[in-house]
Amino acid sequence: MESIDDQKLREILIAAKELFWKHGFKRVSIEEVCREANVSKMTFYKHFKNKIELIKYLLNFIFDISVKKYREIMDSDIPFPEKVKKTLDLKMEQTQDISNEFMNDYMRHADPEMMEFLNRLKTKNLTMIVNDYTEAQKKGDIRSDIKPEFIMYFLNQMFVMTEDENLERMYPNPQDLIMEFTNFFFYGILPR
Repeated sequence: MESIDDQKLREILIAAKELFWKHGFKRVSIEEVCREANVSKMTFYKHFKNKIELIKYLLNFIFDISVKKYREIMDSDIPFPEKVKKTLDLKMEQTQDISNEFMNDYMRHADPEMMEFLNRLKTKNLTMIVNDYTEAQKKGDIRSDIKPEFIMYFLNQMFVMTEDENLERMYPNPQDLIMEFTNFFFYGILPR
């Protein structure tokens, strides 16, 4: 984990990410996170009120790092097609090791508090992407015949589609499905 000074917090986050990505967050207990991180429950509760707070902190932390990397790509002076390629590589890196269990908990079975939190992260992310693509469209890097509102709609629909169990069964793992969406999206908006 990048830039976390507190070693115990760092160990909790590393253990939680590994366990959540592998088993989903519903099936993993605080005790398992503590055992994997080699910290006491008292240490855990020093940092987090409960497991939901840990999940939110972890996802927020990962989201912030992802946004920073994405911004570095989008703010660079490289041509737009290269930005797309680097963004695809970043998405591949971010989705590595995600299990079906994690995707089920993340997309289908999150409690209302988690869903609200995830929707805020999603909206923030999609708004940033649409703003970047609107600017790219003005520069001629994205097809001029696509409405930015459609891009937002399509990105939202991609999230909805990940909840389709029939679609999920078409792919051996969540990463393949996510990358299929990502490739389809990116290469469907570039100029012909």
